[in-house]
Amino acid sequence: MTNAKTDRDWNEKYATANTPWDSNLPSHELLNVLNQYAVSLGRAIELGCGTGTNAVALAKLGWQVTAVDCVPQALETAKLKANDAGVVVDWIEADVQNFGQGLEPFDLVFDRGCYHCCRRVDLEGYMNTLRTVTQPGSQMLCLCGNPNENEQGGPPRVPEEAVRKEFSDLFEIDHLRAFHFEDAGGIQGPLGWSVWMKRK
Repeated sequence: MTNAKTDRDWNEKYATANTPWDSNLPSHELLNVLNQYAVSLGRAIELGCGTGTNAVALAKLGWQVTAVDCVPQALETAKLKANDAGVVVDWIEADVQNFGQGLEPFDLVFDRGCYHCCRRVDLEGYMNTLRTVTQPGSQMLCLCGNPNENEQGGPPRVPEEAVRKEFSDLFEIDHLRAFHFEDAGGIQGPLGWSVWMKRK
């Protein structure tokens, strides 16, 4: 992220396999949204791609994919997944809160669990990245933690009103609905928000 301590924290999690969010399964909600809205293929970017499962899934569907993460070990695993799948993904090691300068805007932005961490560290930097990698008409799917359940653990949780407020300057929200993340083995995971929106 934006400071050395946070970078060390993420690297340590991958080094010790403390990555409960990494189900190794493509996001069902991502696939559902692309189908529901009949989203046309184009250039896609995943922010906080981790070990690359969703970036590879997008590439297999025919998207031209760029994927960004700050953890070298995660990206090495991601590259192996892409190679095994026979797809090409542009993997970039970078801080998603200070990223995108010099890139052409993307048609689709996907974020599974990055925003709800970034907002606690550098929300302004994250939003500046979104401003840089999108243009009017670009679409974004953000999957983040939802506080409306009593289970312990899970990702950071963001109240609905905060989600709406924090994205409202840049995006028109088409839907904001509850869904469940996937856990390893296909088990139903924590409750989340699915936020599908279009850049103003």
